[in-house]
Amino acid sequence: MDPVIDNLDLYAAGFLRSLTLAAWAGVGSLVLGTLLAVCRVSPVPVLRGVGAAYVTLLRNTPLVIVLFFFVFGVPTLGFNASNYTLAVLGLIVYTASFVCEAVRSGIATVPAGQAEAARAIGLPFGLTLTQVILPQALRAVIPPVGNVLIAMIKNSAVAGAMGVGGDLFSVYARLASAQGLPRLPVITGMAIGYLIMTLGAALLLALAERRTAVAR
Repeated sequence: MDPVIDNLDLYAAGFLRSLTLAAWAGVGSLVLGTLLAVCRVSPVPVLRGVGAAYVTLLRNTPLVIVLFFFVFGVPTLGFNASNYTLAVLGLIVYTASFVCEAVRSGIATVPAGQAEAARAIGLPFGLTLTQVILPQALRAVIPPVGNVLIAMIKNSAVAGAMGVGGDLFSVYARLASAQGLPRLPVITGMAIGYLIMTLGAALLLALAERRTAVAR
């Protein structure tokens, strides 16, 4: 493990870079996924169709293709941004489809009487959803959404292969490919970095579940 110990500064910088990439993608996918779930349950047929088409397309497209499209295809359309930004956008767009289905399943667990009671007192669809349905649904979807986000953290390693720069994958490329250090310990160091992120996310998920369990 000497290559890892001798290059701890590189691994620390790569870990922080990968962590911020996963954090931005996680926040973005939660927001977009929730909006898509609202579209899926909307009374407006066009919104339901858009949400269903989005989820069907993205969930059945490999992540690598989505990232290739954003990192190498989007710049040809005139949108110039760093590979880091484009990789974050690709992860958001891909992960949001899975978040959407998890949130939609949580909405389905809320008793129909809740929505009927809200409508009976005159609340419009928007307020019924945001004030009555979503607060209950989001508690129920913490485990599945958490699992989606943990998977997204692991998927961020694929984004690193797209030339993000400065992340854990680039540390591997620098040490193993450019400097010719033994590959096994270098890969092990990279794997430990992602393991720390996923275990940390799992711990936060367990804490969130415990708090919401008490609230119920």
